[in-house]
Amino acid sequence: MDPGDHAAVVTGGASGLGEETAIRLARAGAKVAVFDLNGEAARKAASTIGGIGIECDVSDPDSTTTAFKQAREKHGPTRIVVNCAGIGTAKRIVGRDGPMPLNEFQQVISVNLIGTFNVMRLAAAEMTTLDTLDDNERGVIISTASIAAFEGQIGQAAYAASKGGVVALTVPAAREFAQFGIRVMAIASGLFGTPMLRGLPREAQEVSRLLFPSRASLGARRNTLTWSCIAFKTLISMVR
Repeated sequence: MDPGDHAAVVTGGASGLGEETAIRLARAGAKVAVFDLNGEAARKAASTIGGIGIECDVSDPDSTTTAFKQAREKHGPTRIVVNCAGIGTAKRIVGRDGPMPLNEFQQVISVNLIGTFNVMRLAAAEMTTLDTLDDNERGVIISTASIAAFEGQIGQAAYAASKGGVVALTVPAAREFAQFGIRVMAIASGLFGTPMLRGLPREAQEVSRLLFPSRASLGARRNTLTWSCIAFKTLISMVR
C-alpha cells in the first residue's frame, strides 16, 4: 500500500517509536492522526507533521471509539493503523517487599495487550466496510510486540507477557481479516532509546548477566541506533 493520501492512526504517537513512525508516515504522504494518553503531547507532535493530535486511552473502549471518530471526521476512513502505545514496569514477581501487586501486572496487560486488541477491533470493523484499493487491499494493521516476548528478562514478567500476547494475537487476526483484504502484522523490536526504556531503573537498563555473550549489552550499548533504524524502516516497509 502506498501511504500517500491515506488516513493513518499511530497510537502512542507522541514519543519514541510511535512519534518517529508518525513522522515517517507523514513524509510518505499519509494523513496522520496521533493518538496518545497525553493529549497535549499528541497535539504538539501532530503539529510538526501537519497531522491531528487526539487524546486517547487505548485501554478504554469509549475513549478509543471517540478518537477514531474524530480522526475519521478530519482525515476520512482509516486505512493504516500502527499500534505503538505501551507501558513497561521493572518489577520482580516476588521482590524484597513481597509479591508484585496484581494491579501493576493488570495495568501493563490492559494497555499493551488489551489496548492493542481494542484498537485492532475498532480499526478492522471500519476497514471491512471500505472499498478495496487497486490491489484489492482495504487496510493494514501493525502492532508492536518486543524481543521480550521471546527473551524476557528478570523484572519483565508483566511486559513480556503482554508482548507475548500481542505475538499470539497477530496470526489469528491476520487469518480472520485476510478475506477482507486487511493485512495484520507485528514487529518485535529490540532495545533502543525510548522514554519507556529511559524511565526504567538503571539496573533494568543494564546488560543481563545471565547470558554470555551478554545479548542485552549488544542491543543497548552497540546497536541502539541500528535497532531504532531497523524498527522504523520495518514499520514503514510493512505499510507498503
